[in-house]
Amino acid sequence: MKIIFRTIFLLLTLLIFFVGYMTFIGLETKRLNNQIAEKIKGVNENLRLELKEIKLIFDPISFSINAKTIGPRLIVKNKAIEIENIKTRVSLRSFINNKFSLENLEISTNSLKIKNLISLIRAVNNSSELYILEKIIKKGYLISDIQLYFNDEGNIKNNYLINGFVKDLEIDIFKIYNFKDINFIFDFKKEQFVAKDSSFKFNNINFLSEKISIFKKDNKFLVNALVNNDKISLSKKKIENFVRLLEPNLSFENITFSSKNIISFILNEKFKIKDLEAESNIILEKLLLKNNIDLKNIFPKIKDQFSLINHKINLRLKSDDLLIEGSGDLLFQEKNDNIKYNYERNNKVSKFTSVLEINENPFNLNLLNYEKSKDNKLEISLKGYQNKKNQIFLNEVFLKEEKNKIKIQDLKLKNKFKFQDLKSITFDYFDKENQRNLFKLNKKNKQYFLEGSFLNVNNLIEKILNDDGKESYNFNLSNKISINIDEVSLDKENLLNNLTGNLSFKKNEILDASLLGKFSENKKFKLTIRKENNNKVTTLFIDKAEPIVKRYDFIKGFEGGKLDFYSTEKNRISLSKLKIYDFRLKEMPALTKILTLASLQGVADILSGEGIRFDEFEMTFQNNGNLMTITEIYAIGPAISILMEGYIEKNKLISLRGTLVPATTINKFIGSLPVLGEILVGKKTGEGVFGVSFKIKGPPKNLKTSVNPIKTLTPRFITRTLEKLKKN
Repeated sequence: MKIIFRTIFLLLTLLIFFVGYMTFIGLETKRLNNQIAEKIKGVNENLRLELKEIKLIFDPISFSINAKTIGPRLIVKNKAIEIENIKTRVSLRSFINNKFSLENLEISTNSLKIKNLISLIRAVNNSSELYILEKIIKKGYLISDIQLYFNDEGNIKNNYLINGFVKDLEIDIFKIYNFKDINFIFDFKKEQFVAKDSSFKFNNINFLSEKISIFKKDNKFLVNALVNNDKISLSKKKIENFVRLLEPNLSFENITFSSKNIISFILNEKFKIKDLEAESNIILEKLLLKNNIDLKNIFPKIKDQFSLINHKINLRLKSDDLLIEGSGDLLFQEKNDNIKYNYERNNKVSKFTSVLEINENPFNLNLLNYEKSKDNKLEISLKGYQNKKNQIFLNEVFLKEEKNKIKIQDLKLKNKFKFQDLKSITFDYFDKENQRNLFKLNKKNKQYFLEGSFLNVNNLIEKILNDDGKESYNFNLSNKISINIDEVSLDKENLLNNLTGNLSFKKNEILDASLLGKFSENKKFKLTIRKENNNKVTTLFIDKAEPIVKRYDFIKGFEGGKLDFYSTEKNRISLSKLKIYDFRLKEMPALTKILTLASLQGVADILSGEGIRFDEFEMTFQNNGNLMTITEIYAIGPAISILMEGYIEKNKLISLRGTLVPATTINKFIGSLPVLGEILVGKKTGEGVFGVSFKIKGPPKNLKTSVNPIKTLTPRFITRTLEKLKKN
């Protein structure tokens, strides 16, 4: 019994010693290398494990062996991966029962090439996602800890864990989206990847990220990211791909900004981005934007590039929906202005509102003769939208400068900002001449109504008479306008009362018109335009010609007169006749020079002094584009008569020739005619030369005048004089 007892005690002591030794110290051996390697190969035939000595530690509680080896090599399809250490747990129960005995596998790596690691994972658990990932990753390294857990059949369970550090990773997606210099700490488990403290370059733009999470769901990847960037400056090339994700129609030149962003999107199995959502707080230090709009007529100092300076912007993007809210300085003329804006885009329309405050910069509406005062602030507010056809609808445009107000409602513009339609415009402003304008343009059905108390058309008449083609307005009128204005100012001295009538337009051309008005003392104004046999016929009669005639630079001191104008137009060629009755000229530089050169000093003195009275002026001419061909100009008065012809090429050349004869010579000549002379002028006539012939030619600002005395009047001059005298 003693021997048995001692033997049992010895065996127990040895067992306890062995268990204690294996539990606390362990055993190093190479004997299990082949068995472990075979087990690894049993997981996947593409895996081969080269082991050094393995240290075995017994775990009495779980009745398993913990094995650890230092510096092994894992070979995947002839690609070697250097490993810092491998740990595993072998179930003794499974081993005894000849079952798969590895419970887990823990791998701590050295610095590994990421592409090789993906190859390792694909060898164990292949998938299409890993195949695509292997293709888009160009380079990069990681240090990681991998924990794999096995079931009884030797398959990896879904509770595997991988964590570590990634350095210098580069990913290229279809050569469109390029990620470089990616560095982050990560945790990876089934269907979930989390990266923290990331830094990377997206299309050469530097970004920082607190956290990026990727979840797999139904063969898709849900990506959520907190991404920030410190102040960066980007040229046009660097931001082309980035900007087109947001707004492809904007022409950015360069940008300096910082931002905080929350981004989420779905990446499908073909690595296409869908359901993109982003919320950004952007500090825009400077953005240079190319100007694609010609607004020189409104903003005289407008630049070819706009600068947005010190803007705070909130941006929200959801799939095709984009919302931008911001404010800051805008430099598009000589000095900074302030702008606030709200832009909202969806798959149907783009809505926008903005308020522009113009302080020291100029602002003009030349057609309305309106100019902003340098000392005042002008506020322009817009509210509208743009559809898929690039048509712009402005629900409201409001201009306010102290007492001046212009309000537009429901304005419709075509491409290139061409006018198409509107509901109403209300005008209440003082123009450059300090004249008040108070009127309104309304549309009812298809007709417009121009109504109001005061309207100054002095500048408008000037533009019509002296149009040089430099200014163009993007109107496209094809409507009828009914007019009823109480007082219309033609200039500072001439006021037209109760202007009423209608104008009909088609593609900006007046096809039909009928306007009536009255000056003081019942003097009339009448304008008509009508169609007759494919000809456009225009007539104008004014009892006071002075407001029209005095606008020509070569005529000064025009007084009195009645104007009668008749014109027919076909195929853009017009034939016209202008008559002016009973007027006086105090000064006409070209005529004065002719009289002086012809030694008709007495008549020249009258012209520069009290003036010369004319009974009638008649002009027949043709207009074809920029060329005016003057068939005849004939003027007759008590002191002088003139006959002229020639042509005027607009803004280029004037060429006129004619005959000028003092009235005494005309009377003497006519009086010498048998019988007829006595009837017309009597027997008493004056003395003097017959007259002069003259030529005027040259550019408008450098005319040359030549004069030759004549002793025989032309038959044409005599005929025209007799016609006029008979009528009188």
